[in-house]
Amino acid sequence: MTGLRVVQVITQDAGGPVDHAVDVATALVARGHDSHVVGPRTSRTDATRAAGVTWHELPVTSKRDVRGATDVAGRLWALRPDVVHLQDRRAGWLGRGMAPALRARRSGVGVVYTLHGVPDGLSDLVAGNARAAVRRRRDPLLYLTGERLVSRWGGGRVVVPSTAVARYAVDHVGLPPRVVDVVPNGVDADRYKTACPDRPVPRAVWVGVLAPVKRVGLLLDAVAGVPGLDLQVVGDGPLRAEVADRAGRADLAGRVELTGRVADAAPYLAEADLFVLTSAAENCPLALLEAMASGLPVVSTRVGGVPEVVRDGVDGLLCPADDPDALRSALRRLTGDPALRVRLGASARRRVLDGYTLDHCVDRLLETYDASRQG
Repeated sequence: MTGLRVVQVITQDAGGPVDHAVDVATALVARGHDSHVVGPRTSRTDATRAAGVTWHELPVTSKRDVRGATDVAGRLWALRPDVVHLQDRRAGWLGRGMAPALRARRSGVGVVYTLHGVPDGLSDLVAGNARAAVRRRRDPLLYLTGERLVSRWGGGRVVVPSTAVARYAVDHVGLPPRVVDVVPNGVDADRYKTACPDRPVPRAVWVGVLAPVKRVGLLLDAVAGVPGLDLQVVGDGPLRAEVADRAGRADLAGRVELTGRVADAAPYLAEADLFVLTSAAENCPLALLEAMASGLPVVSTRVGGVPEVVRDGVDGLLCPADDPDALRSALRRLTGDPALRVRLGASARRRVLDGYTLDHCVDRLLETYDASRQG
């Protein structure tokens, strides 16, 4: 494929979709494409520019930010892209809304939207997920009917990082299967050193946003019931004070470290003995792939696309969502069996190298870009 001008559009300044968009943009430069990001400044903006990506600092702060949306639309119009890749929900509505105009001006413009996740109130529509929040009356109208209509209006293709959420897109949103491409997320495995900690007490690491869907309270309660296991919580969010309070109680005192938000989780993964994911709902979490690339055995809830990545008993141990007894049992098993941790961790890294690297992801995205330009 000859060099394309590809524009990644984001409206968030942190989180998995942002990290994914930046990784893809940087990888496209390495393959000879003219790669751009349109969105707010993030902690990775400067490094991304240094890698050769053109970053246009244009924030859209909310659904009501008409000025920001107008600025982004104007920049897309001026850039004359070959492919527009919309990397979060707000960007998806904006970019697909103007897609017919972009195509009318120039034929062959590809429009791609990545469905990174499902709204918390609808999360139980994905196999394995629990419902992560109360379902509001507007949720089906906005996120099912609305998503279906904007997809029809904008055309193009919808990328989904897991088969589980692709089924949601087809069965519940009502998207035609022919426009939905399953493209798992990927990570640059060379960035992650194989974990080889040397400490008398094993350490579990958890990485994410401290929000209700991540079930950090469940994590802390489970670790409290596993003597001889320390925990490092990497991340920040609205539940920070609540998590700190729980971590300071007698049954966890001195065993839990809260790092706050970090720019790069790789050093923390390299110092851990195992990785824990406790979410009620997921798609194809980057934190999980990063931990596996670091050679960490996984204890995770069996939600969304996680079972497509983690083979139970091979790369890690899987538990039902919101099951504290199962989570505690899995943590106890890995805490007490160093040889099992080594075996599962080595398999986890091989799993990433065999199918979940950034190169694997970008190979498939380029196929989607090509298909999107064919109409």
